[in-house]
Amino acid sequence: MGDELERLWVPYRLAYVRGEAGDPQDDRCPFCVLAGGEDSLVVHRGAEAFVALNLYPYNPGHLMVLPNRHVADYADLTRSETVEVAELTQAALRAIRRVSQPHGFNVGINLGDVAGGSLSAHLHQHVVPRWSGDANFMTVVGKAKTMNQVLEDTCAMLREAWNQED
Repeated sequence: MGDELERLWVPYRLAYVRGEAGDPQDDRCPFCVLAGGEDSLVVHRGAEAFVALNLYPYNPGHLMVLPNRHVADYADLTRSETVEVAELTQAALRAIRRVSQPHGFNVGINLGDVAGGSLSAHLHQHVVPRWSGDANFMTVVGKAKTMNQVLEDTCAMLREAWNQED
């Protein structure tokens, strides 16, 4: 006799949950790899910072704004890096609004491991679109998040929306 619950399979998350994501022999900072030219998740590149999709998003369209330079603390950014991170954050908000019309956003930086920064050695600011009810029973009770779009499609849509601004 089954429990009559529908199963949502998200096997790509298992390596992340187990702490096995990525090549264990590759100790490079994944954000530095992106900064160095890997474009698979990059939505936009600026002179001193860039915008990329989060590989493990909280919601569809979850972006990160990162300086190119490997720096951990916001207080250690140069003046020009700070300005560009702020400007790219504003542009990210506009691009996400054009693509998916969220009801709101969470924008923030987790400084240090204890603050929730899973990759705290390379500063990154989260831009997370939010919708009324996006933390529904699946998330709260089922401890599962349903994603309705693959990352490649999200990235393509955000790149196109970003280019509309230029």
